[in-house]
Amino acid sequence: MSDLSPLRILHAKVQKRCEEIARSHPWPCHEGCGNCCRRLSGIPNWTGPEWNLIWEAYLGLSPTVREEVLVRVRSMGGTAPYVCPFLDLELDRCRIYEARPLVCRTYGFYVERDRGLYCREMQARAGQGEWADVVWGNQASVEAKLGEMGERQDVQTWFALQGA
Repeated sequence: MSDLSPLRILHAKVQKRCEEIARSHPWPCHEGCGNCCRRLSGIPNWTGPEWNLIWEAYLGLSPTVREEVLVRVRSMGGTAPYVCPFLDLELDRCRIYEARPLVCRTYGFYVERDRGLYCREMQARAGQGEWADVVWGNQASVEAKLGEMGERQDVQTWFALQGA
C-alpha cells in the first residue's frame, strides 16, 4: 500500500492530533491498559483499506496466535461488551498495533458532537473539567473520510471472505 494512500494520510493526521493532545495534557492511555479493548460496544467493523492492513498484520502473527484470534473472532456474538480479538489478554496490548483501525487510533482523543468517545476513567476526568481546554479531534470528519473508502464489514465477515 502506498504511503500516500487516503488511509495512510488519515492515519498521519489522526496521529498528529492525538500527539498534540497527549503532549499538552496528562493522558491516562498507555501501553498495557487495554480497558477500551475489553469493552467494545459492538463487533468491530472496518473498511476494506483498514482490513487490508489488519489482514497483513494478522498473517505476520505466529500460527498459534493466529488460531487464538480466529477462535475469538468466531465466538463473537451475543450482547456487548465485546473483547477485541487482537488484544493480548495477558499483556493488555494490541497484537496488531501498527495496523490498528482508525476507531482504535481515535478512541479517547476524538468526540462526536457533545459525546466523548472514551473509557469510564476518561469520562470521569472530563466530567470533572480536567480537560476543559482540550481541543478534541472531530470524529464525524474521520467517519466521513472513512465513508469515502468503501463499505464496512464486521470482523467475522472479513475473516469469512478470506476463507478463514
